[in-house]
Amino acid sequence: MPDSGVLPVAASATAPKRLRSRWVSPLLRRILLVNALPLALLLAALLYLDQYQNGLLQAEVTTLREQARIFAGALGEAAVRENDGEAPKLAPDQARPLLRRLTEPTPNAQAKLYAPDGQLVADSRVRQGAGGAVVTEPLPPAVERGPFVGTVGAIYDRILRLLPHGEQTPLLDIGPTAAGPDWQPDVKEEVRLTGSNQSREMPPYIRRTEDNRLLVTVSEPVQRNRNTVGIVLLTREAREVDDSLLAVRLSILALFSLALVLTVLLSWYLSLTIARPILRLAQSAEAMREGSGRSGEIPPSLMRRRDEIGELAHALSDSARALWARMDAIEGFAADVAHEIKNPLSSIRSAIETLRRVEAPDKQRHLLGIIGSDVARLDRLISDISDASRIDAELSRAATEPVDVAPMLAILAEIDEATRRENDPAVVVVPPESGAESLVVQAVEGRLVQVLRNLIGNARSFSPPNGKILITARETGSMVEISVKDEGPGIPEAKLEHIFDRFYSERPQGENFGQHSGLGLSISRQIVEALKGRIAAENRRDESGRVIGARFVVWLPKA
Repeated sequence: MPDSGVLPVAASATAPKRLRSRWVSPLLRRILLVNALPLALLLAALLYLDQYQNGLLQAEVTTLREQARIFAGALGEAAVRENDGEAPKLAPDQARPLLRRLTEPTPNAQAKLYAPDGQLVADSRVRQGAGGAVVTEPLPPAVERGPFVGTVGAIYDRILRLLPHGEQTPLLDIGPTAAGPDWQPDVKEEVRLTGSNQSREMPPYIRRTEDNRLLVTVSEPVQRNRNTVGIVLLTREAREVDDSLLAVRLSILALFSLALVLTVLLSWYLSLTIARPILRLAQSAEAMREGSGRSGEIPPSLMRRRDEIGELAHALSDSARALWARMDAIEGFAADVAHEIKNPLSSIRSAIETLRRVEAPDKQRHLLGIIGSDVARLDRLISDISDASRIDAELSRAATEPVDVAPMLAILAEIDEATRRENDPAVVVVPPESGAESLVVQAVEGRLVQVLRNLIGNARSFSPPNGKILITARETGSMVEISVKDEGPGIPEAKLEHIFDRFYSERPQGENFGQHSGLGLSISRQIVEALKGRIAAENRRDESGRVIGARFVVWLPKA
């Protein structure tokens, strides 16, 4: 009967391809979101706070400047003395009460009036008390906000100085030039500049004092008939700015705390969903390496996942299954090889032992013939075993290419016809149906020829004298089907499932024992499955159901 036996295939040709490539995977998007979102929120909040603080200070400066202009206009009309032939001068007696009344609605403000020579003329916080005593009323004390608020403000101010601001810079001066509420500009220089340029607007002075007061100071010239007679210096504590900044800073701090908590929670979630499952997969792989588990060691919960971890678990399970199948097959193959080699060796040993005791020349020649036959059988067996053992490694390195089946079958038929002896069965290639596309498969040409020659040789062994071996090829969906039919006795029904087993051999009657190793069909199945195809055997029957031969079919993927 046909040769059989095969080394196992590393992976099934029909196994699903679970692994797929993506430009941006869900895992990558998840990691980018977790890492980038809190930083983006914090950066946006800091930059927004910088602009917000400058906006509040600009509004405070604008309001204070309008108020200072009103003060300067009122003083220029009501507190200036004009003498004939003399330049107008400030009248201190009129300026002091007027300046005090102007600043009464603003308790957090202090106004000072300076003469052009820099001498202080009037101060809204200085008044004449009872008995002619001079009383100075300081600005209201700074609001106590606690060390936490001060620390938060100091940290934000330091961060703001480090951030890029483009063309706009922070208005707040907290450097060494900052001074307390008694600070005053160079009045003589201001008067000189104002006199040379009536439209010049003096810059504001914004600073934070040592007791954490935010002071805004503006100066406006007091003019009479286009003559500058003094400078009004208006200073106000910008508590509203601090209150607004504090509210925003606390909001940003709360947002940052929330982002930090979310980052920690999401990191923990990623650890549970990514790092820990990978660790479990590594432990499963270690258990498999140590031989204490097979593919069943992969946790079922990981196998059910629909992301990259699930794909990795399936790939590891498939690899473990293929590896264990290969190890089992190697173990079984080694046992079968030892058994098959042991038979001819036992026969040779028995013949040699008998040869030593036999003196008749004809019996000696017969025993020598047995020894020679067994040696030839061993040689064929070892050659086929060597071929079978290297097929997997060879096919794993060899690149498949498109192979046209029709010319190959025609060449095999020509070679068989040229070497056919008298009464041997003839190989007949049935041409494909008219209009059929070219029968091109993705294979390794040399190994495909080996498969077809094995099938043709097997069919020749069982075909009657002058019989026919029919070879056909046709398309079946995405595969190309190649069939080899003979007119022999067929395959016993009980042996159909074992026809491709290793070292299975059931030869025709009259054929000498040991002419075949039982690996021909096994090697054929090994090659076909390595090429992502299938091979099967069945009996041919006529209309009455009588067996009229055997049929071997090979399916290979189209190129």
